[in-house]
Amino acid sequence: MKLKLTSLFLVFASIAGAQTVSSPDGRLTVDVDVTNGQAAYTVKLDGKTFIERSALGLNTSFGDFTKEMTLRGVSEVKKVGESYTMRQSKKSEISYEANEVTCSMNDKDGRHAYDVTFHVDNNNVAFRYRLLPKRDTRSCLIHNEATSFVIPEGSTTFLCPQMLPQTGWMRTCPSYETHYSYDEPMGKNGNGLGYAFPALFRIGESGWVMICETGVNGSYCASRLDNAGGNKYVVGYPHPNEFGGVGTSAPGLALPGETPWRTITVGETLAPIAETTIMWDVVKPMYEASQDYKFGCSTWSWIIRQDASCNFDEQKEYIDFAAAMGYEYVLIDALWDTNIGYDKMEELAKYARSKNVDIFLWYNSNGYWNDAPQGPKQKLHTVIERRKEMKWLQKTGIKGLKIDFVGSDKQQTMQLYEDILADANEYGLMIIFHGCTLPRGWERMFPNFVSSEAVRASENLNFSQYENDIEATFGTIHPVLRNSVASMEFGGSALNKYYSKGNNRGNQRKTSDVYAITTAVLYQSAVQNFALAPNNLTDAPAWAMDFMKEVPTTWDDVKFIDGYPGKYLIFARRHGDTWYVGAVNAQKDQPLKKKVELTMLTGGEEVTVYSDTKELVGSKSTKKLPKNKKFEINVPYNGAMLIVGK
Repeated sequence: MKLKLTSLFLVFASIAGAQTVSSPDGRLTVDVDVTNGQAAYTVKLDGKTFIERSALGLNTSFGDFTKEMTLRGVSEVKKVGESYTMRQSKKSEISYEANEVTCSMNDKDGRHAYDVTFHVDNNNVAFRYRLLPKRDTRSCLIHNEATSFVIPEGSTTFLCPQMLPQTGWMRTCPSYETHYSYDEPMGKNGNGLGYAFPALFRIGESGWVMICETGVNGSYCASRLDNAGGNKYVVGYPHPNEFGGVGTSAPGLALPGETPWRTITVGETLAPIAETTIMWDVVKPMYEASQDYKFGCSTWSWIIRQDASCNFDEQKEYIDFAAAMGYEYVLIDALWDTNIGYDKMEELAKYARSKNVDIFLWYNSNGYWNDAPQGPKQKLHTVIERRKEMKWLQKTGIKGLKIDFVGSDKQQTMQLYEDILADANEYGLMIIFHGCTLPRGWERMFPNFVSSEAVRASENLNFSQYENDIEATFGTIHPVLRNSVASMEFGGSALNKYYSKGNNRGNQRKTSDVYAITTAVLYQSAVQNFALAPNNLTDAPAWAMDFMKEVPTTWDDVKFIDGYPGKYLIFARRHGDTWYVGAVNAQKDQPLKKKVELTMLTGGEEVTVYSDTKELVGSKSTKKLPKNKKFEINVPYNGAMLIVGK
């Protein structure tokens, strides 16, 4: 029997070991209980179970709090809410309301061991532990967690296997760059080390669940999702061999101390998952921005021309290209320190400023944790060298860094991320990470953080024809999963037919030009390093280049319309009062034909439409949106449709 959260119930809860907290609209509920010494929770939406009874608890260096526990007490429900602004994510003005309750747990000796706080809004559950000191013990290691997520039987998975440590090119893994599965059964465990966050499950005909975490900084490690058999998934910590084997897998915690938030987003459709802001709602800025950072578009030679393009003349060509496009930035990639040099980089930066273009510079993160040879190296991993380098960057007028090959989720690595970001802010530098972990609330926590790769991104389109053959599937899943929880530095929207300087050889792009410009909308990053090339000014369609000159990189709102990961997606973003509605189709030999209601647009007004023929020949046209706002979506395989209107 479930009772309302009254004072009477609080007394009952402390005796019977049961607690329920509901969302503000009452539809989403979390039941917390302690049965036979095991603390656990259950998540339901409209009475349907989305997370079955799942364990809570921590096993630490000064006590095992995963068993023989009792419920000490339950707080009154606290109504929380906030409105805040954030420029470098999928929404600019964010407001939320939620209910919070804290359950206090006693260990087998009757000592108050930890609290677990549940934050429940209308589509999200977030919870975290607060571990308490024991007599003179004021710090500890967390060996492992009992925290689990038991998914209803028959659900299917959309998961990204965790990469094995010290594998891949020059031992740079893990870097969150494996392919997602689509509709696979539960019970597998990836490549043996579980799955990277975020993780998506289809709960039959009931709806969807996304599991992730947020609020990770230098005070804890980042975690993953391990399959513990069948439909049970548990929080897993980093592998001991990560970060060159340096540092412990177990996070250390000062007491009292809090873990990151584990998040669960549920919905009958994918809309609550694609549109969630839970990653930022429960965190706070760690410092103030040292300046008003400017976001925008960037050219980038490496994706088409590779390492050989990192020379003074070609980077000058790309600066001119950025100026011709009206872009804010050019990204100069690896090996600039040797192929261009510090003195000539100062000259190049001065030239860029004369063209109203600013520079991002690539850096290798590593000191001792992998063998990646590209420079600049050993400039960022120690505070003295880092601050010397950043002082030069500030003096030279460089505006941001792209930092590569980080490759670990250990607490030591999270501290390195935090240190780099904090120091960079002092020198007015924005940061993009590459070959890295998933950002976990960082857009709000670190105001100079721009984006991270943490996905199998555009570089693989240059490396492999297979990646080009399946590229359309990326557009169906990244906006609703990877990009739903954090900014994503994909580096796409190539308009070359081939990934080569001459645009006449190499791996061939199979998606359409309309698909390329549509992903500039579907993929969100406040600074977009587009895979365009100077030759596109003359060999790409004028309508496509005109669009790429005007596409925004900051967004005010987002709306999921329809879609199924691996098959198709219809998705919208708003900048100012203009909506961009993109549709992509990854279904072989099956055009996407749907009539959808574009509720965000004004009926009876003209909209601009970019569309493909079945042969993937793109064009731009103007159409009048019917007053009932119903619009016919027609997209061939590997193609797209983009609708722009107010």
